[in-house]
Amino acid sequence: MQLIDILQKQTLAFAGKPAIIFRDQKITFAQLSENVFKLADSLRKLSIKSGDKVAIYLPNWPEYIYSYLAIWSIGAVAVPLDFMLTEDELVSCLGHSEAKILITKHKATISFVSLKEKLPALKQIISCGAQEAGVLNFQELLEHGQKVPVDIQPNDKDTAIIFYTSGTTGKPKGVLINYVQLSAPPKSMEFFVNADISSKDTTLCALPFSHLGGLIYIQNTVTFGLTLVLMERFMPLDFLRCVQNFKVNFFWIVPSMYYALLQLKEFESYDLSSLRWIVTFGASNSPDALRRFNQFCPKASLLNGWGLTETNAPTVVLPMGSKNIESVGRPAPWIQVKIFDDSGKPLPVGSIGEVAVKSWVVTEGYFKDPELTDKSIRQGWFYSGDLGKFDAQGYLYIVGRKKEMIKVGGEIVFEPEVESVLYKHPDIAEAAVVGVNDKLRGEVPKAFLVTKEGKVLKEEDLRYFLRGHLAHFKIPHYFEFCSALPKNRTGKIDKEKLRDGSQLNLRVSPT
Repeated sequence: MQLIDILQKQTLAFAGKPAIIFRDQKITFAQLSENVFKLADSLRKLSIKSGDKVAIYLPNWPEYIYSYLAIWSIGAVAVPLDFMLTEDELVSCLGHSEAKILITKHKATISFVSLKEKLPALKQIISCGAQEAGVLNFQELLEHGQKVPVDIQPNDKDTAIIFYTSGTTGKPKGVLINYVQLSAPPKSMEFFVNADISSKDTTLCALPFSHLGGLIYIQNTVTFGLTLVLMERFMPLDFLRCVQNFKVNFFWIVPSMYYALLQLKEFESYDLSSLRWIVTFGASNSPDALRRFNQFCPKASLLNGWGLTETNAPTVVLPMGSKNIESVGRPAPWIQVKIFDDSGKPLPVGSIGEVAVKSWVVTEGYFKDPELTDKSIRQGWFYSGDLGKFDAQGYLYIVGRKKEMIKVGGEIVFEPEVESVLYKHPDIAEAAVVGVNDKLRGEVPKAFLVTKEGKVLKEEDLRYFLRGHLAHFKIPHYFEFCSALPKNRTGKIDKEKLRDGSQLNLRVSPT
């Protein structure tokens, strides 16, 4: 069943139930459905048809949800773009995707006139907000559209989304997701939480809709009839307030968001008892930090998981009730996961190699990039670039990205392993480790650290602490204390900026 068919079904069942709560506004399923179909009708009147690309460049607003669903209801292709992209990056993605329409809002650093001049394929710009010359108004399109559903059933293999995951300033990397794969995240989520998800539940989204982690909230809201509390951006204190005030039942966020919550002085004063399960995805994590968080919502199952945009995450998740938080769990039954060496040979239990996935949920490739597609998908297996291993019980452990492997004088050091130990130190709020060149050893680890408020660390004390947990060659040779670490839009620490030194202006010296 297509997602739009499910939306119609849920609207009949829960017409007056809030589908979205944004700021002080409640949007019912009936209102959501009406806005989606009105926008879809207006897009058709603008000559958008099946297969045409419509880009969305917005913050986490309800209009983002309307746009996604309206695009799919007419069989078109959604191109979600991160609202943090610069104009040059935006032009790169719009040009590569061949988008005919851009749905956006006014932004001081973006010129609509410039976009039209640089992008001849871009036929219309639709702006959410004040009327602007030469630009269509989003609200007017809703007012003039007909709320009758469009009777279009796209083929399962038709492209539904092009996700731009990286390479936005050079060669864009557009992950293709088809219409049948739109059902993959909700199907996996239902399996992994033992169907502990229903229309009675309220969830909280602080992840951007331009990324898969944010999109899954929309898919689950429609599929299960949830109430979605929507945050425009992640703000730790407001996040806790939302959990308490709206009696949120579950959410999924990335590890750095958990760390940010734990650093709040007010953290322990909030009531998190409504939570039944919480999930971490998207980066290597510190099990100790997650366990600390879980102490304040002990009735909530703590789930660790793994997956990529290319595999329509969640792909692997820890079973409900498991205490093995060091592992990311096991794959769903319809997903195969194996560990391969550099020659493509499967590795036995306990051996570290590249994690590969095979299933109908896996992308068919990258838009207009057959070379990258052939490199990433070999004999039906998608090679993730993540390094991992299986134990004898079939649990998967992620040790880091291939590029997070440091070769120190012939010894292998995995950056996430060192980071996990650094997070054990009671005075460290954030940590990131990267490899830097060394004339004697080739590479050595370097740690970037943010201490907790009011705390000061000396290098010699930190080295003494690490010697109790790590082999000598794994201990960072350099430490840099920072006021903050750079992060991307999903809240992950941006190691590329640390590697190229573009964020060294954040350094502060311990006294």
